[in-house]
Amino acid sequence: MLGILLLSPLQTRADEGMWLFNRPPIKQVEKKYGFRIEQAWLDHLQKSSVRFNTGGSGSFISKNGLLLTNHHVGAGIINSLSTAGKNLMEDGFLARDQSQELPCNDLELNVLMSIRDVTAEVEAVVTDKMSTEEAVAARRAIIAKLQEVPSDETATKRRDVVTLYQGGAYHLYEYRRYSDVRLVFAPERRLGAFGGDPDNFEFPRYCLDCCFFRAYENGKPAVVENYLKWNRNGARDGELVFVSGHPGTTNRELTQAQVERMRDNGLPYYLERSNRKEVLLSAWSEKDKENKRRALGALVGTQNGRKARTASLHGLLDPKFMETRGSAENEFRESLKSDKSTAEVDEAFATIEKEINKDDASRLRFALLGRDAFDSTLFGIARTLVQAADESLKPDAERLAGFNEARRKILELGLFSDDPVYKDFEILRLADSLAFLCNKLGSDDPTVKAVLGGLSPARRAEQLVNGTALEDIARRKALYEGGKAAVDASADPMILLARMVDGEIRRLRKMEEASDEVVKQAHAKIAKARFALAGESRYPDATFSLRLSVGRVTGIPSQKVPFHTTYDGLFARSADQDGKPPFDLPESWKEKRGAIGKDVAMNFISTNDITGGNSGSPIVDRNGELVGVIFDGNFDSLVNNVAYDEKTARAVSVDSAGIWEALDKVYGAENLLDELNAE
Repeated sequence: MLGILLLSPLQTRADEGMWLFNRPPIKQVEKKYGFRIEQAWLDHLQKSSVRFNTGGSGSFISKNGLLLTNHHVGAGIINSLSTAGKNLMEDGFLARDQSQELPCNDLELNVLMSIRDVTAEVEAVVTDKMSTEEAVAARRAIIAKLQEVPSDETATKRRDVVTLYQGGAYHLYEYRRYSDVRLVFAPERRLGAFGGDPDNFEFPRYCLDCCFFRAYENGKPAVVENYLKWNRNGARDGELVFVSGHPGTTNRELTQAQVERMRDNGLPYYLERSNRKEVLLSAWSEKDKENKRRALGALVGTQNGRKARTASLHGLLDPKFMETRGSAENEFRESLKSDKSTAEVDEAFATIEKEINKDDASRLRFALLGRDAFDSTLFGIARTLVQAADESLKPDAERLAGFNEARRKILELGLFSDDPVYKDFEILRLADSLAFLCNKLGSDDPTVKAVLGGLSPARRAEQLVNGTALEDIARRKALYEGGKAAVDASADPMILLARMVDGEIRRLRKMEEASDEVVKQAHAKIAKARFALAGESRYPDATFSLRLSVGRVTGIPSQKVPFHTTYDGLFARSADQDGKPPFDLPESWKEKRGAIGKDVAMNFISTNDITGGNSGSPIVDRNGELVGVIFDGNFDSLVNNVAYDEKTARAVSVDSAGIWEALDKVYGAENLLDELNAE
C-alpha cells in the first residue's frame, strides 16, 4: 500500500518525507531508529549544505570552501569551460593546486543561514474584499518587501519567500551568496555518466557522478565554519542515513482533480515537446563530433526529463495507484464531517477543480509564447532585456518576480554570462520550436503569422539568429544600461520579436496569475484544515528549498537487488557491453584496473525520499559524516512526485569510499586527498 502522504490527517509512514529544517521529524526518527536529532547536529548539516543555481545541491567538505556535487549538476559549467580543442567533458579536469582552479563566471551558490515564518505577514495583506488581481498585486508587493536586502549586502546575501503547503504557509529564507566559484575536479563524462540513457533511473548503477568546486571570497578560498567530514569507509548496509538537499518540485499536496489534470494534459504535452526535441538533438549530434559537444547538455537534459515524465505518467495511468490516492483524499474529507470547516473545505476542492479546467486555449498559448515556442538562448536574452526595461520603470513592489532590486545581481549574473553561444545550434533549436508553435496554434493564427513574418520556421530562425548581435556581452550591457529608451530604439531582430510578443504574454500571465491566486487561496483553506488535524507531523511539497530526508541503506529484496555496486562490477558491465558507448571506459581506467580495489563500493541505494533538485545532495550518517552524494533515483522512485512507496523506490548515491578510491588510484589527486584527510 502506498503511503498516505499529505492527503491524510495521519502521520506519514516509513521513511517518507522531505522535511523542513525548522520542523524536523525528531519524534519519528527517535521512535523508529532510536536516534535523536539534536539542534546543533541539524544546524551544522544545514550550513554545510549548498544550493547551486544550476538546479542542484551540494555540500562544503573542507574549511577552505571545497564543495562536492554531481558531475551532471556541474556539466553545463564544465561544458562552457570547454572548447573544440580542450574538451573537459570528455577528458576530465583536475587542478593540482588552487592556482589552476577555473573560474565559473555565471555560477552562484546559496547557503541557508536562517528561516522565519512570515505567514501572518503575507496573509494579512490579502482580504476577502479584494479582486483576484488586487490580491495578486498585494501578495507580490509584500513578498518583494520581505525579500529586500540592503544595497551594501546584495553581493553576499539573498532572501527568498518560500511558499509552502500550496499557499498554506510562507517562510522567509535568508542565504549566504557565493558568486566567485571555481572548478576543481571533474572525471571524464564516460565515468560521470557511465551507462548513459539506458542505465539512467536504474539500479545496479556504476557512475562516478561527482565533481568538486571551490567557493572564493575576495579572491581567496572562502573560509567556512560548517563543512562535512569525509567518511572513507562509505555507507554500510542497513544503517540510518540522512539527505540534506534542495528537492525541486513534488505534487503530493495537489488535489485528485489536479493530479488527473496533470495525467491527462500536463504530462502528455511535456512528452510531446521533449520527444520531438530529443529526436532533433540526437540526429544533429550524430552528424559531427563538435555538434555532439555543443548539444550534449541539452540532449542529456531532454532525455532525463523524458524518461522521468514517462515514468510519472505510467504511474498515474495505473488505476490502482490513482484509486489509492483518491481514497486518501476522501478519507481526509470524511474526517472533517463532524467539523464546522467541512463546507469550507468542500468548497475549496470544488473551486480548484473548476479553476484548473477552464480556459485551456489561453493556458496553451501561455505555455508556448512564454516558454516553448522560442527555444533560443539569444531570444531569452532579448526577452530579459525587454522585460527589464519595462519593469525598471515601475515601483519595486509592482515588478514581476525576478526584476526587483533584491534580484538585480542574480538577474545580471545570467544576463551577462560569457557562456559561448553557437549560432548553428541556436538556429536548429529555434526553427524546431517555431514549427512546434505552428503545429499547436495553426499557421493562420495571427500571432504565429506575426512571429514568422512571412517566412518558414527554418528561414525565420536563420534571419533572427544571423541578424542579432546579442551574443556580444558589451551589446547586452549597452541595451540594459540604456533602459527602455535604448531597447525601444533597437533594431535588433531578436529585440523586435521579444517586443512583438511581450504584450500578449503579459496579458496571458495576468490571467494565469489570477487563476493561480484562486487556487492558492483554496489550498490555504485546505491546508488549515490539515494543520488542525495533523499539526507539524506534516511536511510540505518540495519547493527547491532545503529539506531533510531520513532513510536507511538497503537493497530491494523482492527484486534481489543488492544495496551497493563495486568497481569490479563497473568493469564487468563495460565488458558485457563490449566496451561500446555509453559503456566505454577511458584508457587510463583500463590501465589502472589492477590498482583499483575490486570490492570497493561505487554506488549504493537507500530509502531516502528525494526528487529532482536533490542531485548533488550530501548523504550523511548519524555522526553527520559524509558517506555519499545523491545522483539519481531508480525507475520506481519517479512516481514519488505524487506518492512515496518504500517497497521498491530507492535513492541512488555515489559512495564516498568509491570517490576516494578513484581520486587516489586513478587520478592521483593527492592535493584533494590531503585536504579531505586534514579535516
